[in-house]
Amino acid sequence: MYHQLFSDISEISTLPLAFRRELDMAGWCIGRPAIAQAFQSIDGTERYLIEFPGSAPKGQTAEAVWMPEGDGGETGDGSENDRKNWRRATICVSSQVGCAVNCQFCLTARLGLQRNLTAGEIAGQVVAILARHNVRVGRDRVNLVFMGMGEPFLNYENFIAAVRLLVREVGLSPLRMTVSTSGIVPGIERFAQEPPDLRPKLAISLNAPNDQVRAELMPINRKWSIADVIDAVRQVPLRPRERVTFEYVLLGGVTDQPEHARELARLIRRTSLSAKVNLIAWNAGPGIAYTTPAPAAVEAFRNLLAGEGIAAYIRQPRGRDIFAACGQLKRTVEESFLAGPDGAP
Repeated sequence: MYHQLFSDISEISTLPLAFRRELDMAGWCIGRPAIAQAFQSIDGTERYLIEFPGSAPKGQTAEAVWMPEGDGGETGDGSENDRKNWRRATICVSSQVGCAVNCQFCLTARLGLQRNLTAGEIAGQVVAILARHNVRVGRDRVNLVFMGMGEPFLNYENFIAAVRLLVREVGLSPLRMTVSTSGIVPGIERFAQEPPDLRPKLAISLNAPNDQVRAELMPINRKWSIADVIDAVRQVPLRPRERVTFEYVLLGGVTDQPEHARELARLIRRTSLSAKVNLIAWNAGPGIAYTTPAPAAVEAFRNLLAGEGIAAYIRQPRGRDIFAACGQLKRTVEESFLAGPDGAP
């Protein structure tokens, strides 16, 4: 069901036909999450409303995102035919419906926490999207980020069980997976105990250079300070050439000033971690009173970090026009959607 991306018992040809019919008549089904609606951005990004069968409340959805990264790349034989026959993409999936962390700059926070997703519902989002795009695992290069709705480390058991399914059954590599946390210290400590062959890479949603600013933006900081989070991250045994990612949302006039960049550089150096910084210009959302910094300010911030010896990268926004960008997932359905083989009005 997972490896071959089956959606119906009738497709499992290794089972006897009579047995498949018996299962069908008895009401058994695979129960893969369904793409209820698909929204397409001008940049090729697709945002999905995912519905869950079975015991999930009717009409309740989470969101996932497909971000194509173009054809060709660094593997294969380098021929033109090879480049045409494989793709690169990133899939962003949710771990909860809504979120309880209440980051002030994030639209998902407006939903509050509705429920945890099961391991099958988390992994099923990936399977549904792989099937929609006819992805061939092992040929196409697919990155997976647990950065959609919810805080993965507040749903730890289901999150890590989904990782096991995706690694062992679907065949995805944990080295191409990244999980982002707002800084749930007990979750980071559990994550540090996971075997390397089942552990995604770690990203910390930092977003401020000190506790005072961070506590205003992220109430979770009042429970676990930046120092608490860093101490927990130090327990994670990094693989060769692996780096921890610190994600930093730039809010105009709030976290994007030169003094913030210098303070952030000092903080990163003090961690003594192999680390990099992903800078994210805030993606606007209705009803949230922040401003997106000018591109020149974002570039100046990156240059200041680089001048201090910090590896820093600017994350290009994807899917802003369909509310698919970082911090925008909130079941926004007003935009026109793309009807596809798995998605319909």
